[in-house]
Amino acid sequence: MTKFLSMMKIKYVLLIVIIAFTASCKSTKVISGGTVDAKLTSKSVIKAHYQNEAGFNTLTGRVKIDYSDGESSQGVSVSLRMEKDKAIWMSAPLGIVKAYITPDRVSFYNKLENEYFDGDFSYLSDLLGTEVDFSILQNLLTGQAIVDLREEKYDVDISEDTYKLTPKQQGALYKTLFQIEPKNFKMALQQLSQPADKRLLEIAYKNYQIIDKEVLPNEIMVKAISKDKMNTIDLEFKNLELNGKVNFPYSIPKGFNEIEL
Repeated sequence: MTKFLSMMKIKYVLLIVIIAFTASCKSTKVISGGTVDAKLTSKSVIKAHYQNEAGFNTLTGRVKIDYSDGESSQGVSVSLRMEKDKAIWMSAPLGIVKAYITPDRVSFYNKLENEYFDGDFSYLSDLLGTEVDFSILQNLLTGQAIVDLREEKYDVDISEDTYKLTPKQQGALYKTLFQIEPKNFKMALQQLSQPADKRLLEIAYKNYQIIDKEVLPNEIMVKAISKDKMNTIDLEFKNLELNGKVNFPYSIPKGFNEIEL
């Protein structure tokens, strides 16, 4: 565990912490199957996507994280607590690394290095290559679109047994692509790229599960490519529960040095 945290650059520790708050619950039945309907319009697919948005309030449990930077790979399991739209709290074993995220604040500390970060979302926006806020992260990690699909017009095609949505008019700086699975109209793949800067963020949803009538991600793979570097993060959620009481014990230890990111 100590080796894992020592080897990993702090920005990727933070990225893992942010990503791992995705909504999921105690494993029951993994969803598979579903048949695409080639007659559906993009408007119909988008409408169905928003009709299946998760409505839970709180989440607790653990998440298994496997990380690779192309040269080395490591795995760790962390505790997770979340209150939807309000807060995410995560802790590695023995509290070696803790993180606390709210709509206005991103904060974490690392006892191995006696360091902490406490600031806004500008660092994450730079890291992921697009403007990021709490809502975007939450949508991304609960199987919802990272942008409001209802605000643009999309072409729809069938690809890999999913509905593939591409904007009728792509942005000058960013290119987006969305694939929606046909059974519950949740995201199968989200992709944001900056071709000029050779940057790509891809979120693949391996499968979903039904918990208390909610359809939520079960396993997620995140791929971040920047020029010739690629980092991947696999997430698997275990022993998770919905809608219980949660608290978020967090206090930056005295004497720690602030990280300038």
